[in-house]
Amino acid sequence: MNFLKLNIILCLCTIGFVKAQDLSVEQMRFLTPLWEGDRFDDGRPRVGDDILKRMKQVSIEEAWGVLRNEGYHNQFESGWEPLHDDIPMVGRALTVQYLPNRPDVAQQIIKKGKAEGAVGNTNSWPIDRLVEGDIYVADGFGKIVDGTLIGDNLGNAIYANSKNGVVFNASSRDLEGLSQIEGFNAFVRGWHPSFLTEVMLLNINFPIRIGAATVMPGDVILAKKEGVVFIPAHLAEKVVVTSEVVRLRDLFGISRLKEGIYTPGQIDNKWTDEIEKDFSDWLKDHMDELPVSKDQIKALLEKRTW
Repeated sequence: MNFLKLNIILCLCTIGFVKAQDLSVEQMRFLTPLWEGDRFDDGRPRVGDDILKRMKQVSIEEAWGVLRNEGYHNQFESGWEPLHDDIPMVGRALTVQYLPNRPDVAQQIIKKGKAEGAVGNTNSWPIDRLVEGDIYVADGFGKIVDGTLIGDNLGNAIYANSKNGVVFNASSRDLEGLSQIEGFNAFVRGWHPSFLTEVMLLNINFPIRIGAATVMPGDVILAKKEGVVFIPAHLAEKVVVTSEVVRLRDLFGISRLKEGIYTPGQIDNKWTDEIEKDFSDWLKDHMDELPVSKDQIKALLEKRTW
């Protein structure tokens, strides 16, 4: 498929809704060519649950460093007002784009959506698409007043479907009510008591922009106090494994420094073969005590990725 054909199809898709407004499976594969794993029926990359679970232990700096080394310089965004800034949030992105309202376009989207069975206001339509492990990621063009994409009613529906939360380049309302949903989190641009007005839904599961970041459907979201990293699906495992290796090496280095076995200069520079062997032996001896699962440590020892 050439770029002209793809652009024409993308433009045509945005005038429909629900199935017509999604990327086709072919388009999704075209835009995520480096992902070789499982996919949802719509073509969205499906990063495994094990990777999502392990991702919660990854620091923002570690994820950012891996992405930078791979040439991805536009995958981090700060400036959020989290619902819970002490609870990390990880999941697969279901992307949504909103625009300032234009009545002729909005009426067409609503008309077609209703004809195809959509229920409620358009900001609730993506919620029906969420599955467990998803995060509702929406570009609401940074609107705060009258840009509240959800309140506590929709927040409960989101958590019921995804067991997760949201990342909105927009605002939310009902902070008190949302904070009472156990397990739910929200990274938004602000909180406001107003209702959503003069905003229209344009598409679901298309590439979107969140601040300085480009976000694809199926990206892994890592949201912590420092900000949000949008990790391309094909790099998610590398981010996790790199973080685990760094974590283990740091623990080994600190342990050996405290024991006086090595000097700071030896640990802070490239390790010798002797230190590398000592590290491998240390992993085997302390496998039951370390903050990385035994299976992952065994896999690391087999691959010797350091």
